[in-house]
Amino acid sequence: MPESQKKQNNNDNPQRPHPMFDWRPIIFTIITFFIYYNAIQDTNKALETVPYSAFKEMVKLDTVSEITLKGKQITGLRTGTTPQGKGKRFISIKPDIDDASLMPLLEKHHVKITAKSSESPIWLRLVLGILPWILVFGFFAYSNRALQSRMGGGGGMFGFSKSKAKLYEKINVHIGFDEVAGLESAKTDLREVIEYLTKPEKFRKLGAKLPRGILLMGPPGTGKTLLAKACAAEAGVPFFSVSGSEFIEMFVGVGASRVRSMFAEAREKAPALIFIDEIDSVGRVRGTGMGGGSDEREQTLNQILAEMDGFATNDPVVVLAATNRPDVLDPALMRPGRFDRKVTLELPQKKARIQILQVHTRKKPIAADVDIEYYAARTIGFSGADLENLVNEAALHAARFNKSSIDHDDFEFAHDKIILGSVGQEVLNETDKKRIAYHEAGHALTAMLSPNSDPLSKITIIPRGRSLGMTESLPSEDRVNFLQDYLEERLCILLGGRGAEKLMLSQVSTGAADDLKQCTRLARQMVTQWGMSEGLGPVNFPQHEEHPFLGMDMAQPKDFSDHTARLIDEEVEKLVKRSEQATDKLLAEHKEELVRLANELLEHETLEAEDIKKIMALQ
Repeated sequence: MPESQKKQNNNDNPQRPHPMFDWRPIIFTIITFFIYYNAIQDTNKALETVPYSAFKEMVKLDTVSEITLKGKQITGLRTGTTPQGKGKRFISIKPDIDDASLMPLLEKHHVKITAKSSESPIWLRLVLGILPWILVFGFFAYSNRALQSRMGGGGGMFGFSKSKAKLYEKINVHIGFDEVAGLESAKTDLREVIEYLTKPEKFRKLGAKLPRGILLMGPPGTGKTLLAKACAAEAGVPFFSVSGSEFIEMFVGVGASRVRSMFAEAREKAPALIFIDEIDSVGRVRGTGMGGGSDEREQTLNQILAEMDGFATNDPVVVLAATNRPDVLDPALMRPGRFDRKVTLELPQKKARIQILQVHTRKKPIAADVDIEYYAARTIGFSGADLENLVNEAALHAARFNKSSIDHDDFEFAHDKIILGSVGQEVLNETDKKRIAYHEAGHALTAMLSPNSDPLSKITIIPRGRSLGMTESLPSEDRVNFLQDYLEERLCILLGGRGAEKLMLSQVSTGAADDLKQCTRLARQMVTQWGMSEGLGPVNFPQHEEHPFLGMDMAQPKDFSDHTARLIDEEVEKLVKRSEQATDKLLAEHKEELVRLANELLEHETLEAEDIKKIMALQ
């Protein structure tokens, strides 16, 4: 790799994570002591232990040739007349009572006597006295260093309060706004901040103040983090990146201290950008925690608020934060002077999806039969991350079959895999296969005969994921508002599969469970939220609080009477039954087309839009 590229990679990436705590030195020390202890034990086992009285008898029998005296310990060498006893060493211990007869006895039998001091050498006593302290302090020093490595150089076991934000001194120059497709409105807002960081005098002479903070709001995968990096790359300033959850530890006060540390580092390197991802993990409304005002999260939030207020007027430090839950953030964060600007990142429209797909396919070998605009139209509701995943799955599929380029079939496989999941391995029997074919044909025929519905794109009876089949319709354009006629036809399409089963096979099955769930939910929204009920009129009855970006329903207390609740249920039931009657009538009138479409599905398993038109003789 060229040296310049190495340097670029080093600048682009933050400090690599250090390895986990290394237990090898501790294990080595334990094994060493174990071996030393066993060696001492083996040495003592090699000596025969002899009682003191037996030792004196051995001397009297002239079976001891020499001894060594060390304090009360006596070690010696036997001179027995048998080969087993001769030359064997022994050990004996003198009693506490002084024995005056021992020395004359040893001299009488000509035993060689050697005396040794009972005290250890001074160097050994020093080592034994100092070594335990050296080991203790060495263990703490090593643990501190290992913990510091795991914390990314945050000061070891005494550095919990240090900031864990990753510092990018130089962002990759290739991650600019050109690499962020779409999001033109968001990039316009951020360009003003970049210009202020690079040319502050232009704004100061007019008395303009730099925005303290910019809140990026949007669904997951819409490019909030990428946009923050692109902003730092365009400005060419140091970029501190941290997740909101990294401020919180089990120790009280750590989060607030880390916030102070991060802002202090940013001021030292000003002009700089601070990016806090998932700020809702620490920025939720205060007063809801179990710990009240002493809650660790609330202390961290208080410190963030104080630090943002503490910026000097001309302090060139900007805080970028990202969240997909702006509805739960504390109002103090949202006021002017903190997060002055709120930038909303919506799911990309068709034009933006084309640009995103072009960015992700730019450096990949794409076959000539791949139509980017076609897949941009088929990916309504996809985020930027979903589109990147689509291209990657297509590339993986092409590589699996050793292709030299990514073609239309690879993108089709990737699209179906993302939408429905992988192809199931189970083999359906003929009865189930026939029922699924009529079910999907019912959906398709109802959609084709509804004047306001989206055009059909594909029908398949191949099981994928948890779905046994699929009927896909592609909107001709991105929809913002839905008309009542469109929604009522949508109810009929959802009930078309169940109606076809009932018409052709005389009874319904559990395969329509998800259709009924979607149908009932849509009908309830029409009655309670959109005022599309003749009985209740243009009144809103909120039963669920919808997620601001994801469209998910969250429980909300009922704020209407039981009588109104019964009326709502009656209106929902009336709307669904009316749609079912219309669907059954439509399918009965076009029974021949339903049978023809189901038979083609049984033969081919998957039908594309052109195939469907030919079968139905509509072109």
